[in-house]
Amino acid sequence: MPNDKYDIQELLRRDVYVNDKKVGTIVGERHHPNEARVRSMRIQVDAGVADEFMRKPAELAPLPKELVHSIRTDGTVKLSKSMRELQRRWRDTVRIDEKLYAPDEMLDRAVLDNQGREIGVITDLFKVKRTYKGVIVKTRISIQKEFGVEEELRVPITAFSRTRERLDEVVLSRSFDKVLTLPSYITINGMDDESE
Repeated sequence: MPNDKYDIQELLRRDVYVNDKKVGTIVGERHHPNEARVRSMRIQVDAGVADEFMRKPAELAPLPKELVHSIRTDGTVKLSKSMRELQRRWRDTVRIDEKLYAPDEMLDRAVLDNQGREIGVITDLFKVKRTYKGVIVKTRISIQKEFGVEEELRVPITAFSRTRERLDEVVLSRSFDKVLTLPSYITINGMDDESE
């Protein structure tokens, strides 16, 4: 399989092309103790490509590792698929702080509120009409006791303000007790599992 041939260190800072179209530059990947769980690299997307191929332009986006075909003789990275396939993959992402994240980049991250309190860990994502609207968080026992919440709850994507790449955390835009009163939180937790 082509994607297993290259280590991220070999690909860093290399420009990425689909045919003759420059897509962007590889800037890294998520730091995760289990390397097999990380199936995407981070790419700084060319502004023109972002404008043309994204619903809402984003500077950073995921690049699925399996799309890497080869390294050309000039040192650039060639993708095995078309721009349409990349566009399709970018639609299946989560947007936080104007950056796109693939589902594999979200799983296992710690969720903190804006006071630095750890709420729990992301175990899954939640879709409504083919769009990611929230994450499923396995809450810490102390949070369950203090706030009277379930072991698993849904947190809307819109409640997140940023990610911390090095620490593998996602940070909420407010304190957890305020998140519990958000209309988007109440709505997403009132939905059944068949909302797709």
